[in-house]
Amino acid sequence: MRLQGKHVVISGASKGLGRALAHRFAAEGARLALCARSAQALEAVRSELEAGGADIVAIPCDISDSLSVRTFVEGVIGRWGHVDILINNASILGPRVTVAEYPLKEWDEVIQTNVHGSFFMTRLLVPAMMQRGSGAIINVSSSVGRTGRKQWGAYAVSKFALEGLTQVLAEELKPFNIRVNSVNPGPMATAMRRSAYPQEDPSTLRTPEQLTEVFVYLASADGKGISGQAFDAATYIANPQVRT
Repeated sequence: MRLQGKHVVISGASKGLGRALAHRFAAEGARLALCARSAQALEAVRSELEAGGADIVAIPCDISDSLSVRTFVEGVIGRWGHVDILINNASILGPRVTVAEYPLKEWDEVIQTNVHGSFFMTRLLVPAMMQRGSGAIINVSSSVGRTGRKQWGAYAVSKFALEGLTQVLAEELKPFNIRVNSVNPGPMATAMRRSAYPQEDPSTLRTPEQLTEVFVYLASADGKGISGQAFDAATYIANPQVRT
């Protein structure tokens, strides 16, 4: 097990990729701190993982709210003292319309959750990593956060911002032996994908569970020395030697 005893925070862990990552990291021996907005859905994941013997902290948290994030982080640090790995996964899609048509309220909600939420979480967890002189941060990105496409609006802008945050953090945290990378999972069979492409056949897509290996690679000792890189999960699956 490549993550035995490591303390891992995963945001947006109640469904989709976050839930798949929680199960995979637990199987690799990690101790997990999970958050999501839905207490009921989060409790279901916690029960699944604990039934398999995993050590879990599960605290409902709205990452768009800095006070909610602080409460979550204080609960995690109060139990563990530090975190080894942070996966900024939680995000919302927003409407699929042109920028000219984009509602102001929804624009603010997407940016607040996807950009500010990841900033809130990272800002509070990084100091303990710096003190220990080790850590790994993985920001979940998107193909539309690397090449802009029409009618992706605030979601695309937010993912471009996460790519920038990844690069800034990688440079700032290099002296502290903290690795920071981004991963674009690519198309996968999730509720978010269905809302973006309602006519698409989900059976033609990879499941989130099939896309977790690159995250384990970057979080574990296998990814030593790799930082500031943008990974594509599908490329990694096809050729693990291709790192970016």
